Amino acid sequence: FVMVSIAYITLLERKILGYIQIRKSINKVSFLGIFQPFSDMFKLYFKEFFMLNYFNMMIYLLVPLIGLFLSMYMYMSLPFFSVNLFFNYSILFLLSCLMMNVYFVLLMSWSSNSKYSYLSSIRMVAQMISYEISMFIYLLCFILLMNSLSIIDLSKIQKYLWMMFLMLFLLIILFIIFLSELNRIPFDFMEGESELVSGFNVEYGSSMFSIIFIFEYLNIVFFSIFLCLLFLKGVFYYFLFYIKVMFFMLF
Repeated sequence: FVMVSIAYITLLERKILGYIQIRKSINKVSFLGIFQPFSDMFKLYFKEFFMLNYFNMMIYLLVPLIGLFLSMYMYMSLPFFSVNLFFNYSILFLLSCLMMNVYFVLLMSWSSNSKYSYLSSIRMVAQMISYEISMFIYLLCFILLMNSLSIIDLSKIQKYLWMMFLMLFLLIILFIIFLSELNRIPFDFMEGESELVSGFNVEYGSSMFSIIFIFEYLNIVFFSIFLCLLFLKGVFYYFLFYIKVMFFMLF
């Protein structure tokens, strides 16, 4: 479900950008280009994989795969149809997983042995660490309010009133923090194309680049769901919930 959503999130983004720039967007592959993301995926996976001259091959290949696995593993903390009904420390588990992203960025840039990617990773890690501290403090407010470390209790305390109406200022701050964690505009400093080419992933291509791409968009979907659970009473079997998630993903 999440993997398919990533394909169509990218398609929707490119469609919206096309309409904003008053031009035709993707419309060649199938009807209105709905299979364009899958076409791009196959194109990337079947491109030739180039090996670098001086790099740590094992770390270079393993770290993106572990990062992808960890991003998928974070979804265990979400109460999908009460699957994790007895998972009482899901917020603590989530924070532990988020802290690992810094190491993946550093290891990917270091293993590729590129000055551009290493400089980009230093910039990116400094940004992530600085915003993570404030994010943990704000999430502590919810933990103290609920007197629990379970995400399931978030929907229980919002039975009659959404937290957005009580903590609108906190919603805006957390939204900005999540933008910085995900390196989205205007916090995309690590992709300084004038001096850092493409950022920490400049030496990755072919299937490895697509894995990093999926890893980043998995985090975007996760943070959007998490914000809905925090402030908008996320109930997974209501269609309105997915409309709210889409709103956060697009903005």
